[in-house]
Amino acid sequence: MSRRVVITGIGALSPNGNGREEFWRATRAGQSGVGPITRFDPAPFVVRIAGEVRGFDEEVWVDPKDRPHVSRVVPLARAAAKEALDHAGIDPRSLSRDELREIGVVVGSGGGSQEFSEHQYHLYYTGQIKQCSVYAVPTSTIGTMASEVSMRFGLRGLSHVVSTGCTSSSDAIGHAFRTIRAGALDTVVAGGVDAPIAPLIVRGFQLMRIMTSQWNEAPTRASRPFSRDRSGFVLSEGSWFFVLEDRDKALARGAAIHGEILGYGSTCDAYHRVRLEESGEEPARAIQLALREAALPVDAIDYVAYHGTATELNDRVETKAVRLAFGEKAERLPGSSLKSLIGHPQGACGAAALAATLLGMRDGAMHPTINLDEPDPACTLDYIPGQARSMAVEHAVINCIAFGSKNSALVVRRGGI
Repeated sequence: MSRRVVITGIGALSPNGNGREEFWRATRAGQSGVGPITRFDPAPFVVRIAGEVRGFDEEVWVDPKDRPHVSRVVPLARAAAKEALDHAGIDPRSLSRDELREIGVVVGSGGGSQEFSEHQYHLYYTGQIKQCSVYAVPTSTIGTMASEVSMRFGLRGLSHVVSTGCTSSSDAIGHAFRTIRAGALDTVVAGGVDAPIAPLIVRGFQLMRIMTSQWNEAPTRASRPFSRDRSGFVLSEGSWFFVLEDRDKALARGAAIHGEILGYGSTCDAYHRVRLEESGEEPARAIQLALREAALPVDAIDYVAYHGTATELNDRVETKAVRLAFGEKAERLPGSSLKSLIGHPQGACGAAALAATLLGMRDGAMHPTINLDEPDPACTLDYIPGQARSMAVEHAVINCIAFGSKNSALVVRRGGI
């Protein structure tokens, strides 16, 4: 019999709040974390805003002497993972070697250490080759990201990275879920992190014309999912991690349960490296597969965490996919886009949406989609516009759509059930 997989710890570092509760307070209140770019001089760029994690001391998590040799994702991931472990009541320092061997790490990231690699090339091509890191190759290799978390806490189980674009962290959590459900491990630290705010990355997205350039003077208004006047997404960074455990083991050690993962679905449109296929059939099928694994009918779902990027194509196709997946239920199914509040943290976005959803379930209030002043006529579902809504949510779907035609969905149940 398959084991039940629960969430016992949540950690968050977000553009609108450092730490789980600060993130949730701002999210519930509809407070945007989007602002002017400070990580480099954005003056030459058309786009000069992003969702940055501010007030975060990297040197708490990486020795200052080691900081030039790692990407920003490393301290971000370590900090959120530590908060999740603390929340779960797990102190790796108190565990035996055999116990540490039973805890795995799965990190989802779209770009990984891409900003670090960009900086290394900058040093090389500007005649500063002696300043290049001796760890330029291993740090630039995305697979080492999970090792950085494992090494920080001495966790000796599997240590994997999932990189599937914007679905990366949803897929990482799905991988962790399946690993525990199959009995391979009892505990996995899983989540997502991305830190893509760097000059060439911004330039690349700018060339694709998918980031908004119309709100540099009013950054909190920039991310506008489902709105008629949206003009593209806002790039952001962040880190959201969870402790996933076998339910029986978690209860045996007296852990509080903050949610349960019931199902996971993943599909591919097999269509285009960037554009979504217009029918919405494969993102709908990912939701349906997750519901099938969860053994739940569509009527059991109370809320959808939308991918909601604020690009015309994504919002329209995702709305169509939800209608296909839920049928008549879609017209009365509330949901919201966290990206309206924090921008788009790339491969970390699924983990971010899961954290916000679980905390909303806990408090009986789901966060709003802000900046939805006038809905697109093709986007007419209930996106919880403007302010948080008090509501009881027992089951929710976390939806993600990625470059390369990828789609993923998670079905989660409220904690304490």
